[in-house]
Amino acid sequence: MTETTPSIAVRRDDHLLTITIDRPEVRNAFDSATSHALDRALDILDDDPTLFVGILTGAAATFSSGADLSALARGDRPETPGRGGFGIFRRPPIKPLIAAVEGFAVGGGLELCLACDLIVAGSDAVFGLPEVRHNLVASGGGLFRLPKRLPYHLAMEMALTGAHYTSRQLSSFGLITHITEPGQAMAGATELATRLLSNGPTALAATKEIIFRSMGWSEAEAWDKQIPIAARAHDTNDRREGLRAFAEKRRPLWTGT
Repeated sequence: MTETTPSIAVRRDDHLLTITIDRPEVRNAFDSATSHALDRALDILDDDPTLFVGILTGAAATFSSGADLSALARGDRPETPGRGGFGIFRRPPIKPLIAAVEGFAVGGGLELCLACDLIVAGSDAVFGLPEVRHNLVASGGGLFRLPKRLPYHLAMEMALTGAHYTSRQLSSFGLITHITEPGQAMAGATELATRLLSNGPTALAATKEIIFRSMGWSEAEAWDKQIPIAARAHDTNDRREGLRAFAEKRRPLWTGT
């Protein structure tokens, strides 16, 4: 299945949904139309029980240069009522989403990566939060998500200098999940997605949600708050299938229900 808007292309391969930002003329920068298109694509991922994992990537060997500043100057804001900025920042998908990064992931492009759960990047990919250079503030989650993924002083340096960093530099601090040869990030992300797809899909979604939400919980709160989320995976056909497959020494056949 392939669905394409002027700015976002969506392709389905069995249980995997690949979403491609397709505005190469502006290095895949986001305007309002692109944000709404990504919002709709993530709804497809969340709402279809037969889709288990997503990959977010960019066309023409670059991920995203962030907000379309020309559109922003015209009053065109890259956000949606449901998911917020870029159609993802405030409410990422409930299912695992992998960023496949080539070229530049700067400004909102880096914040897109931070809204994903795993990041696979080419070795020559470049990341940064250059907003301060334009007297802008990185308000797409970068200023509070980045210090949770990197040492405080490095996150502060990135945000205050607006400097660019390579994927190899950031990988040493754990921000990048896997580094590939240039041009191979999508292949690496697909390989990683295949590993995820061997696992139970309702458990994948519940596991992601608990980890994501627990960043705002105390440990005392977490014991109780994880229970209803985990129950969504346990009270499913897939849990019963997983136990049967284990007993019968075969691969499980997941349905997402």
